[in-house]
Amino acid sequence: MDRKAIIFHGTGARPDVVWLPWLRRRLVERGYTVEAPHYPGLNVESITTFLPKVLANHTFDASTVLVGHSGGAALLLAILEHIDTKVDQAILVAGYCTQPNSEDEPVLQDSYDWAAMRANVRDLYVINSRRDPYGCDDRQGRAMFERLGGTQIVRDDGHFGDIDQPYETFELLDRLID
Repeated sequence: MDRKAIIFHGTGARPDVVWLPWLRRRLVERGYTVEAPHYPGLNVESITTFLPKVLANHTFDASTVLVGHSGGAALLLAILEHIDTKVDQAILVAGYCTQPNSEDEPVLQDSYDWAAMRANVRDLYVINSRRDPYGCDDRQGRAMFERLGGTQIVRDDGHFGDIDQPYETFELLDRLID
């Protein structure tokens, strides 16, 4: 079976920032087909109109690995709820499921069907930092872990990459992806 990964950047970002290009190269070297779309509407447009566009642009199956950073991880929650198949893995880096700060978060849904999300992923990792400057912290990770299960990983690595936080590689992700 052909392995595929889809890597979703965070709010206001692009697929060529922080560790995203490095992870893409590593997975291609390992034989994955990798998609790293640019979604400037992420967390700008309401999830109710944004999500159908994302779902129409990708196919998901049992060999798909999903990786999302920050707003991209929040997007993964909606994707997992609304796909009609089970994916292999989902890794939510600096993700959140409730308002993490005072900023508007149109990527968040009003409510979630956590059981549907659990049913649509074989293996799930939630990775957050104790000291995230945007509030995408270990408490957000715990909230997702308690509802979704999987594995929660807590680090002290800020936002795992940002304008003022170079984070060119992310070895942990390479090890977690089957």
